[in-house]
Amino acid sequence: MLNFSSTRRRAGLVAIAAGALLGVSACQAPANIADADVPAWKEKVLPAASGVVLEDSGKILNRDPLVKDSPSVPAGSYTLTMACDGGGKAYFAVSSGGTKITDAAAACNGSLDVVKIKVPGAGALSISTSSVDAPLIYAYHLVPAAN
Repeated sequence: MLNFSSTRRRAGLVAIAAGALLGVSACQAPANIADADVPAWKEKVLPAASGVVLEDSGKILNRDPLVKDSPSVPAGSYTLTMACDGGGKAYFAVSSGGTKITDAAAACNGSLDVVKIKVPGAGALSISTSSVDAPLIYAYHLVPAAN
């Protein structure tokens, strides 16, 4: 049987506790989402795109959905690129002419999530962004899909 001195045991416990604390804090939201610089964050995480049809970014400080509309979007295939940060998930509901096209989600860890969507007919398009994990920051853009 191994017999560790109490000093070694304490040092080991301190190292384990520090590692656990670092692991937990890496999964938590930034200290204050309300003070986050969304444009600077968006520039870092969301790739530049040409031909953007609809885009938005901001802060979700409560559970109320934020809706962005475009009055006229042509029918066709599109790519929705989304990112969020702060913990949990952000949800993006895409609708055209009042009819839901798709629901998408992004993990709020600063990585990108991409979905392909098909807009069945020309007309108004809206994207509603929400989360039950508020507060968080989000950004997205919708562009025509590459052929």
